[in-house]
Amino acid sequence: MTDVPLSDGSQTGVPRSLEAAISQAKTATTAALAAGVPRILVEICIPELKIMPVAQAFYPLLEEMGLQFKVYFPDAGAAALAKRDWGNPDFSIRGINEAKGRIEPDDEAFLIIEPSAVEVQEVEAFCNEAVGQSVIMLNPQLEDIAIVGIGYTARQLRERFVSTLESCYYLKPLEGATILRSYPGPWQVWGETGDDNYELMAEFPTKPSGEAIAKLFEGESSEDAGQVSGVPKKPRKPGFLGELQQFLRALSQ
Repeated sequence: MTDVPLSDGSQTGVPRSLEAAISQAKTATTAALAAGVPRILVEICIPELKIMPVAQAFYPLLEEMGLQFKVYFPDAGAAALAKRDWGNPDFSIRGINEAKGRIEPDDEAFLIIEPSAVEVQEVEAFCNEAVGQSVIMLNPQLEDIAIVGIGYTARQLRERFVSTLESCYYLKPLEGATILRSYPGPWQVWGETGDDNYELMAEFPTKPSGEAIAKLFEGESSEDAGQVSGVPKKPRKPGFLGELQQFLRALSQ
């Protein structure tokens, strides 16, 4: 991930690196766990991101909090690879489909790594079984249209299960902008300025749709067009709105 400038390097604003994003995600997850949020989503939406090193950097948070936890991967092969790469840690690492001994009374939290729409039924059943325990999903892909489909089935899935999940950390860089949410704060849209920095464009109580994001920049473009000659305009990357349109379908829910 290319470093993203941040004015003070703090836990607020657009993170300057993947490491900073993981740190923000851990802080948001800590706050969500302390607040008793039962089903937590952590989403670092960077193309071609390798999930294994992210998971390895993220799971120590649960150890630091002193929680009894287990880690699950979409399949037993990925779980075995993690065990090897992580030096056979003391906590349990399994495939989500390995039912035996999945949940025990003293378990306090579960971390599910990159579950996909293929495992959505398993994940839903697991969450329903984990009553009074915290389930954290790292970069889930539960609504892949190619697998889940569209229409009534997909709507049922969202209403019955996906709507019960709280997105506690969300980072999605776009061309010239970034969407960020860090619990318990609001959803934010940050726009890239001409000096290769970011400024806060707007805040939303829920995840903004692609249309809402487009309107932010359409409004700004209209204001720029009406400026008096000789007044400098805010620099913006060429073709920004055209590039942004490519992401609207993916962002809309």
